[in-house]
Amino acid sequence: MSGRELDLVVFGATGFTGRLVAEVMARHGGGQGLRWALAGRSRARLQALAAELGLPTGHPLIEADAGDASALRALAACTRAVITTVGPYQRGGEPLVQACIAAGTHYLDLCGEPAWMAAMIRRHDAEARARGARIVFSCGFDSVPFDLGVLALQHLARSRTGQPLAEVQSRVLVMKGGFSGGTAASLLATLEAVGRDPQAARDMADPFALVPGFSGPPQPMPEAATHDNFLGQWSAPFVMAPINTKNVHRTHALLGHPWGSGFVYGERMACGAGLDGELRARGLARQERLQARVLGLRLGRALVRRFALPQPGEGPDEASREAGRYEIHVSGEGVDGRRHALRVTGQRDPGYGATSRVIVACARTLLKGPERAGGLTTPGATLGLDALPELERLAELRFVPEA
Repeated sequence: MSGRELDLVVFGATGFTGRLVAEVMARHGGGQGLRWALAGRSRARLQALAAELGLPTGHPLIEADAGDASALRALAACTRAVITTVGPYQRGGEPLVQACIAAGTHYLDLCGEPAWMAAMIRRHDAEARARGARIVFSCGFDSVPFDLGVLALQHLARSRTGQPLAEVQSRVLVMKGGFSGGTAASLLATLEAVGRDPQAARDMADPFALVPGFSGPPQPMPEAATHDNFLGQWSAPFVMAPINTKNVHRTHALLGHPWGSGFVYGERMACGAGLDGELRARGLARQERLQARVLGLRLGRALVRRFALPQPGEGPDEASREAGRYEIHVSGEGVDGRRHALRVTGQRDPGYGATSRVIVACARTLLKGPERAGGLTTPGATLGLDALPELERLAELRFVPEA
């Protein structure tokens, strides 16, 4: 693969999130001789974007449509890795996955669609392993801070006690950010898939859906408000937990279950202490249940699509993205009863300002790191803690142990 023309292609560069990724590459990610290109379905729009970003004349541009298998094969064959922001992935992402696997090309996406990911693993993991292509899902806020947060905490516990943690809990303390049309479209596509495909419904409900052939112990998936005695706060269901928990369990499986076959992982939104915290947690839990019921109805989905959600290509403005931030508390109790914890902190809107930087950090780590086994994988399994320096440099994403 070293003789290829390019190191990295940003596919979907003229979309809302793709443009943010391209901007990060132009400003911060293209150094150290990294050869990279912009790709999308309109050459005119790619040329305009290159000019806006101040890229030099002749910067590589690749015209390719997500539905053109021949163009995708040519794209995959000319580069070592592809970042794709073209979603919803379940509506058209598989041809690029197939093209990258066939070419032995690495692939990174921002997928938060676990039923589709489970289907891709069943169909393509064996061939990706055979060809050495690393297909890395969920390289944004879904699910890097959580996936690597668990990995970093287990590393911390082992360094202190020599033993892994049998159970880890993540609590989102702060999440200040916006919501885009791409995320909305992925949500609606997932709901529609669950409505028509019983297997997709089973995958969404199964915390081990991304680990075919493995069934671990019951996992904490309470829908109600609960009190966290360690943090001294109330908590409510976290909307991204069904995605992140599946990725954490796949990372664990791909690493060979070093934390034990009985490992338990839970993830929730912290709501504060006292009566105010309890009321907020109960309100969020009720809201989550109501939204699930409304979106589960065809009429409800149609109304949300028409009136409530932003359209694809929309998202928070630059001021909102820069003002965002997030903080996650990751903790677990060791066999000696000692509590181990770290804080995961990141700057900028988590879904867009941060995510665009996180995926570039993941791509740079993959490209400069050692060659590893191929397959349909996760950031935690294929990049591990090697990604931390680039994540801190590009995304100000830090994993800070607590005493």
